[in-house]
Amino acid sequence: MKRMGVLTSGGDSPGMNAAIRAVVRKAIYHNIEVYGIYNGYQGLINGNIEKMEIGSVGDIIQRGGTILRSARCPEFVTKEGQQKGVEQLKKFGIEGLVVIGGDGSYRGANALTNLGIPCIGVPGTIDNDICGTDFTIGFDTALNTVIDAIDKIRDTASSHERTFVIEVMGRNAGDIALWSGLAGGAETILIPEAEESMDEIIARLKHGQRRGKKHSIIIVAEGVMSGVEFAEKLKKEIQMDVRVSVLGHIQRGGSPTVRDRVIASRMGARAVELLIEGKGGRAVGIVNNEIIDRPIAEILDQPHTIDMQMFELSKELSI
Repeated sequence: MKRMGVLTSGGDSPGMNAAIRAVVRKAIYHNIEVYGIYNGYQGLINGNIEKMEIGSVGDIIQRGGTILRSARCPEFVTKEGQQKGVEQLKKFGIEGLVVIGGDGSYRGANALTNLGIPCIGVPGTIDNDICGTDFTIGFDTALNTVIDAIDKIRDTASSHERTFVIEVMGRNAGDIALWSGLAGGAETILIPEAEESMDEIIARLKHGQRRGKKHSIIIVAEGVMSGVEFAEKLKKEIQMDVRVSVLGHIQRGGSPTVRDRVIASRMGARAVELLIEGKGGRAVGIVNNEIIDRPIAEILDQPHTIDMQMFELSKELSI
């Protein structure tokens, strides 16, 4: 392989730049030219492609977001859009592609592989909803952002004896809510993967009141419902001073943590190695701190799961 490309697609996540840096420098180390594709699959279709050098990725490992930028591209879902992407890659002589993103990005990578351009997926999303890896790039940084907010909100909740409903991201996955809720000592955590009745939530809150607890933190994953919607339901069931905080896109930003920088570097480097080995249609991941790779098609066929033991533990510790 003489030339390969790299792009970021879907929602941005802290650590994407570290992965880009690893791809570019690992490839150049092996005397392979690297081309950055800007604005995701939309940029690929439009031919927004530039050659990258060692200096192109200097001083980016600590930066959040993605220097290659990202964009949604409905056109790339179509066969016509995918064929346009293939034509652009061939025009630039790019023989393989590293795609950093979530499951939608993986679908595009799998389609390109089937059209003759070997692609390797690197899991970049704060949602941690990609199968075949214990952690995705950006998840750890997002958790640290959320826990910092929870700690600050708890200060004011305690001062004013209020119940705070905090809505966190995660799309249809509850990983951010579960991990941050357990780490932040939340009294209740609502996730898409587990149903919890309002009666059970109310009983837990009333139990806390009886033992003298004056404030509570409730974490709601956006895949369950909005924080505002849940707060309105709660107010109808129990007399409490309830406030809502929607953390929003602050969870996607910020300098990546050490963990995210390291796994991004390891995953990006392994993606290059797989292309050098002549492999395509695979995605890298980290399992038990070992970098692994699996077929993208296999990953896309598996449903996202969550650690239910952690969920049960969170309820046990919130008594």
